[in-house]
Amino acid sequence: MRSASAAAIHSRDNAFVKDLRRLSRDSAAYRRQGRVWLEGEHLCRAALARGLRAAVAVFSEPVWSQAQAEFAHAADKTVVLAQALFAHVSALESPARMGFILDLPAPAALRPAVASVVLDRVQDAGNAGSILRSAAAFGFRQVLSVEGSAALWSPKVLRAGMGAHFALDLIENVAQDAILRLDLPLLVTSPHAGDLLHRTDLPWPCAWVLGHEGQGVAPALEARAALRIRIAQPGGEESLNVAAAAAICLHASGAGR
Repeated sequence: MRSASAAAIHSRDNAFVKDLRRLSRDSAAYRRQGRVWLEGEHLCRAALARGLRAAVAVFSEPVWSQAQAEFAHAADKTVVLAQALFAHVSALESPARMGFILDLPAPAALRPAVASVVLDRVQDAGNAGSILRSAAAFGFRQVLSVEGSAALWSPKVLRAGMGAHFALDLIENVAQDAILRLDLPLLVTSPHAGDLLHRTDLPWPCAWVLGHEGQGVAPALEARAALRIRIAQPGGEESLNVAAAAAICLHASGAGR
């Protein structure tokens, strides 16, 4: 039996369904709607664990009867979609069957001297989300993305971040010149030049600048770096994926402080 506060929707022509489908499938829709879509129980639980409240909780009909006791009071509004309609909304090959709509957090103010990660045109959503996970895990509380980077609150980045978003201050579309306001030593990765990571005394706090998957860090930012760091690769590979490199570098900084 549904809660009296749960609204049932069965039509694809419903305005809420159309907006939710855009939010689920369009990486920039959150900027237009001012809301973000968390699909799946793990992301929803991660938001609740950080004290967040959903604007709308969305369930497929078969799940709502089981989830009602736990999630009935997790949101200001609850919507129950027919199972086929939830699949129509979802961008996942295997829809998760529940999700939260959250109000988009207000942009965080840049905080000087706070250990930070800078995404310099990191365009792959999976890489961006993975880097956010590493940042949260290793004590970097502020992430700045330069224009041209993946949209940080897009559904794909949210899924890859696995809840890390809620532990971080995220600032999007930062100008390169604003990076200097961090008042921190900038560390950049380089596959062919610089100091070996395992032999370098890393400063703390610091700001790691992680660059474009193909082009690396922009020359203007690299020129301002206090250190250029390379990761020893005895296996002889040309370079590491940027998310893998980020995990290694951020662990070396955060775990060693």
